[in-house]
Amino acid sequence: MLHDSEIAEAAELWPIARVAHEMLGVPDEALIPYGRHMAKLDRTWLSTLDDAPLGRLVLVTGISPTPAGEGKTTTVVGLTDGLRQIGVKAAAALREPSMGPVFGMKGGAAGGGYAQVVPMTEINLHFTGDFAAIAAANNLLAALLDNHLHHGNALDIDPRTITWRRVLDVNDRSLRDVVTGLGGTANGVPREDAWDIVVASELMAIFCLATSLTDLKERIGRIVLAHTRDGSPVTAAQLEAQDALTILLAGALQPNLVQTLEHSPAFVHGGPFANIAHGCSSVLATRTALQLNDVVVTEAGFGADLGAEKFFDLKCRLSGLRPGAAVVVATVRALKHHGGVPVAETGTEDLEALRRGGANLRRHLQNLRDVFGVPAVVAINRFPNDTEAEIEVVREIAESEDCRAVASTHAVDGGAGAVELAEAVQNLLDKDEVSFSYCYPDEGGVVEKAEAVARRVYRAEGVGFSKRALKQLDRIEADGLGHLPVCFAKTQYSFSTDPKALGAPEGHTVDVRDVRLSAGAGFVVLVAGEVMTMPGLPKVPASARMTIDGEGHIRGLS
Repeated sequence: MLHDSEIAEAAELWPIARVAHEMLGVPDEALIPYGRHMAKLDRTWLSTLDDAPLGRLVLVTGISPTPAGEGKTTTVVGLTDGLRQIGVKAAAALREPSMGPVFGMKGGAAGGGYAQVVPMTEINLHFTGDFAAIAAANNLLAALLDNHLHHGNALDIDPRTITWRRVLDVNDRSLRDVVTGLGGTANGVPREDAWDIVVASELMAIFCLATSLTDLKERIGRIVLAHTRDGSPVTAAQLEAQDALTILLAGALQPNLVQTLEHSPAFVHGGPFANIAHGCSSVLATRTALQLNDVVVTEAGFGADLGAEKFFDLKCRLSGLRPGAAVVVATVRALKHHGGVPVAETGTEDLEALRRGGANLRRHLQNLRDVFGVPAVVAINRFPNDTEAEIEVVREIAESEDCRAVASTHAVDGGAGAVELAEAVQNLLDKDEVSFSYCYPDEGGVVEKAEAVARRVYRAEGVGFSKRALKQLDRIEADGLGHLPVCFAKTQYSFSTDPKALGAPEGHTVDVRDVRLSAGAGFVVLVAGEVMTMPGLPKVPASARMTIDGEGHIRGLS
């Protein structure tokens, strides 16, 4: 099989205006083209859709990820193409790739094989510049804050309380903890600082949750940057920063439209990383897709304990969107790894290991059904060396939780390989058996909500807070924001905070070491275990495998 980049390069793409017109009924005047195959949708035209009915929303999530891989984005694309093949007007709503994992370890986020969104190279790299705009706006706010300190500190900000961090969209562990303002008084006030990757920033979450320019500006104004010496919160509005940041983000906020290899429309907008952020595509793009289609397939990052929980408890809660069904992606290889098989040996048939690893799949299916009330189908992302006996074991595991499992070959066969999966999903939507609920109610405090997620979703004994975290919680309570929902930042590899605890661990304690307020986004981030909000690069980063020739042909990007 050809490499992903070779498949993408050989594809015959439609002009994006043709995709918009033939697949969505969107006129040329609604498009802001970025070359021939990418475009943004004009916000003025989007306002004409305000009264349009919404289609059905399908969430694609997965088992706890392993180095063996699962393929959620690939499944979103394949399922969207499969739905189109059975006559459903469908579109994908995906997250934009971050260049951190593209050049680091995970790779791109445009799908793979014959289930990709294209143009793959452009989407995985700078795309339409959204992340650059978010980084610029974020860092402008940091500069305005330091500038305020330098010019007299009229708000009497205590520099030791500053929580706003600078960001960039590559992995750089050397910037996790730094000191700024060195070199004399002309260079500002020296203080300890830290950097995050763009997608972990509050501004990314605000961007993804905002419903309009007005909403975006109001959310930015509510950002809490620091506290004064008498303990009062300092907001971006007090620095008169909200308009400037909104100006930088105004163009980026318009949703991006691209296509799959089979010309299905795909809205790719907003940031990833459900382990350290809320991990969902933008509300604006998702709602626009729902206004223009009968079914929209979206994704949330990493396993369902992170991505799906945040999709339901944050994106759905704060936007009013409701899921119609869920798809849990699993691979035979990944389930065998959860059953104790080293990654290098997962290509060999091992039914007992598969059954042991099935505990992870069952836990996710139980959570979707019992905690959130969302019906699910299991998508077995099939590889050529998966045996019929192994596929049958996965079907049995799913059936033990009253779910259907469908083997899908979309990576090799495109939409045709996902037709059975599409039919299974449409069958769930037709039954309309959703009795959706959140993991916890709006009422209650941060600790109460954290305990609910830990006990109900992670099956933990409870949550432990460090002394630092308890002090941060006290400050959030004092600011009158102790009622906000919670966003756990923890390892994606396990239900626990130990990345080596595979399968379905229970009875552990979720240790929260740091608490970060995201007042503009509307939630509180709980940093648990050893997870980092600025990733590092592996010993051999993905960038080492990439090449570009004199004609601009890129290889090794996937």
